[in-house]
Amino acid sequence: MVAKANAPVDIADLRSSSPADIYIDPEKEKAAMKKFDKWLVPVAFVFLVLSSLDRNNVGNAKTFGFATDLDLTGNRFGNITTLFSVSFVIFEVPWVMAIKRFGPNKALGTALVLWSIVTLGTAFIQTYGQAIAVRMLLGACEAGVAPGFSYLFSTIYPRNIAGKRVMMTNLANCTSGAFGGMFAYAVQSMGTRRGIAPWRWLFIVEFCLTMVVGGACWFILPATPETAWFLSEEEKETMVLRKQRDAFYRGGAESNKKWLKPSFTDPFVYLLGLAFFTSSVAITGFGVFLPTIIQGLGFASLQIQYMTIPVYVLGAICLVTNCYLSDRWQRRGPFLVGCAIPVMAGYLICVGSSNSNAGYAGMFVLVTGVYTISTLAVTWIATNVSPDGKRAVAMPFAYSIANLSSLVSSQLYPTDQGPRYVQGNAISAGLDIIAAFLYFACWMLLRRRNQQKEKLIAEGVTTNGYEDDRGLGTMYIL
Repeated sequence: MVAKANAPVDIADLRSSSPADIYIDPEKEKAAMKKFDKWLVPVAFVFLVLSSLDRNNVGNAKTFGFATDLDLTGNRFGNITTLFSVSFVIFEVPWVMAIKRFGPNKALGTALVLWSIVTLGTAFIQTYGQAIAVRMLLGACEAGVAPGFSYLFSTIYPRNIAGKRVMMTNLANCTSGAFGGMFAYAVQSMGTRRGIAPWRWLFIVEFCLTMVVGGACWFILPATPETAWFLSEEEKETMVLRKQRDAFYRGGAESNKKWLKPSFTDPFVYLLGLAFFTSSVAITGFGVFLPTIIQGLGFASLQIQYMTIPVYVLGAICLVTNCYLSDRWQRRGPFLVGCAIPVMAGYLICVGSSNSNAGYAGMFVLVTGVYTISTLAVTWIATNVSPDGKRAVAMPFAYSIANLSSLVSSQLYPTDQGPRYVQGNAISAGLDIIAAFLYFACWMLLRRRNQQKEKLIAEGVTTNGYEDDRGLGTMYIL
């Protein structure tokens, strides 16, 4: 029995078939992918931008009254960000499970409504305790957006092109950073209206924007990739065939248990996770604290909002350029090590000079590498670790190690260490130096493994005892 994409699909028959029995017309598969690029990718980008905007604009609000009105002295603002991160990490997995169980349209749509309500509630808080409560609720509601879309992309796109869609998470961060600064500048320029402070209007307007724009996009989300409303019947059959074909290679749920030990005993997973953690401190802190850093350099409150915009624009340009070149040349290690250097240099400029113009220039140096690192670190482990059973365990495990960085970065810029925040910038620079060495160690580890494999193959050896990516059947992308 040979299943074809242009014939009615009998799933029971497919389960008794072999991978070779399933033929999918490449042109039909390509046409289906184009439909998802046309409808799903823009919607995902909008969701990610709105999520990032609502999450990170607290940094902009801090510079024009949020911290003063709520008496966020000392490290209280950092504590709020730390507790936000705790709830964010806790709820990532449950949200992705909900997306798998109920579909992206229901799960992500629910998340949109919930985080919008919490954003609106933030406009009316009066105390430090209330600030902690709403930020923790926001973390819980937004936790599944980025990993949820990454999961969704992985079920739709072939592995060799899924990475370019996953890149949108950081591209959305750059976009929301630039737009957020401009948006905050416009709101701050309004001044107090109807007895409501500008920073409170910021969250009110964000709520309206998220509900109107995000709500319109919500209706485009499909329940499943195989039943997406924008696909033709033939394209839906193609997606069903793809799902069945891929299931042969990915195995059932029980097959993942086999890869628990290989995942947790592979030094590369821990080494990359640790490298990702050290570099992510600078990345995580940069998004929330960029306005604080610029304020500490001596610029006026109103100036801060529009001064963040060109920094994020440059970051987006460098992110797309670096990822394109990395894919084209099939090299990850050199880019990761190389991008850590400007991040380190940017922070050191802020540490070494009290001149506000020099510090602002340091932000431009820093942003040329800061977003590329997180994108390529995820891509590196996703494309090197195999098979899917091991990848499903090792990749999120390394990512969870990196997410712990938010607990560190949120404590680096306490108010009483302004205006230059020498300690926070110095620690970020130091951790990026460590990250560069750790990424280099990952690079050398994989290089050594490739050399050992090549030597064994040249000697006529057919197996080295490993069934995963450490076996002789694959070579690592360095």
